Amino acid sequence: MTQRIGRALPPPSGRAPVMNISSRDVAGLGDELNEFHNCFARGFVRCEQRYWALKYSQGQLLNLERKSIEPMAVALVGGNIQAMQQFISQGAWSDETVLTLHRRAVAETLGRPDGVLILDGCDFPKQGEDSVGVGRQYCGPLGKLANCQASVVLAYASELGATLLDRRLYLPQAWFAEDHRERWKKCGIPAAVTFQTKPQLGAEMLQAVMAEGVVSFRWVTMDEGYGTAGYLLDLIDRAGKLFFAEIPRDKQAWLQRPKSVPPAAPGPTGRPPTLTHLAPDAPPAQRVDALAVQLPPAAWQRFIIQEGSKGSIEVEIAIQRVVMADEELPGRDEWLVLRRALGAPLKDWKFYRSNAPAAMSRKTLAGMTAWRWPVEIVIEESKGELGLDHYEVRGWVGWHHHTTMTLLAHHFLVRLRVNRGITAPALTVSQVRKLLQVVLPKREFNAQEALDELARIQRQNYGAYRSHKKRRRRAAKSSPPN
Repeated sequence: MTQRIGRALPPPSGRAPVMNISSRDVAGLGDELNEFHNCFARGFVRCEQRYWALKYSQGQLLNLERKSIEPMAVALVGGNIQAMQQFISQGAWSDETVLTLHRRAVAETLGRPDGVLILDGCDFPKQGEDSVGVGRQYCGPLGKLANCQASVVLAYASELGATLLDRRLYLPQAWFAEDHRERWKKCGIPAAVTFQTKPQLGAEMLQAVMAEGVVSFRWVTMDEGYGTAGYLLDLIDRAGKLFFAEIPRDKQAWLQRPKSVPPAAPGPTGRPPTLTHLAPDAPPAQRVDALAVQLPPAAWQRFIIQEGSKGSIEVEIAIQRVVMADEELPGRDEWLVLRRALGAPLKDWKFYRSNAPAAMSRKTLAGMTAWRWPVEIVIEESKGELGLDHYEVRGWVGWHHHTTMTLLAHHFLVRLRVNRGITAPALTVSQVRKLLQVVLPKREFNAQEALDELARIQRQNYGAYRSHKKRRRRAAKSSPPN
């Protein structure tokens, strides 16, 4: 018998097209955006910062093919390219202060005691070598090694919806080498920045959220890039929270706790062991994929774990209590959760570990296998609807300011959707942004203004061409002859 779990509800796009929103409600959306930005006044201390923060959000919410600064500034009433570039690239406002206020606002919109924090990567393909942190590394959107910037994001999800709480830019180790010092300086990277792995960046964000105590959550979920970091899982466990982490198939465990031998007392001959070790007759740990194939058919149960826009997602799930191996010694008693698509070969199975208590229901554990998907949707919305990946700034400050503003804009769309959940249950984030086009201050061009704008673009293009030409000449003169 197939069970349907909690998250297996139709997405907004699969719900009845009820739309109890009046034209007066739509006309008031501009005021809601103003009120929303007032919540961050403490982060944008100066009045001009508050003004350009609002303008930047308005630009990201517009229907534009490209949401970099120039097209946004041109399209907005009151937009100014230079001022918006200064606000993002050099503005003296603290993105950390703004994000602290942002997390408080997200807690009010989406907060639930059983909320889920989701760690994931978010990468940006890039051409050239001038952007901060760019390098040849695995790029998620391209599915291969490529020139890109990489980051770690922390999302929050509940039954109400999902959005991003925080993000960290990943600097590859090559950026800490001496030959990158000039690029480091050009990008304005603070001298105090040290190399951190992606799981370490994730742990840093988790610690900040837990220290604040504002966002309520019970679970933390992640893919195997983070699930292999034992210190990250230990951090979550010590905080009294539950992790649900994807793990590689070669992770090892025991079905029963093996006997361990404590450090021996000094004996008459030889040096005694100083560390706990497995008893000589203890069975070795097994790979989790080996444990999986030993399970009887009755151990597998069918669940509908998600309702997508194209229908139900049905899988088979098996759940087994195990002792996880920790540096070849027995670690915590945990749950091993296995998921496979119907008829999928072993190479396509998914493996998860969780420190959930032994009394945790199997239905809840099965449901947790679907709680990483919200972050993928949020990243897709942030890129496709708001231009998260459209930025053209290259420095440290610009990257952090742009991503901060995108987090605010996405949460605003989510908040509008959540607040209208009863009157318009089929409303999506994309549809909310379309409604906003009615009230956003879009600039209307007359014939002369259109000609003036084309002239400005041509001057800019010609100036860029001459600048590149001069740089190539200087480079050619400085290069030694063959």
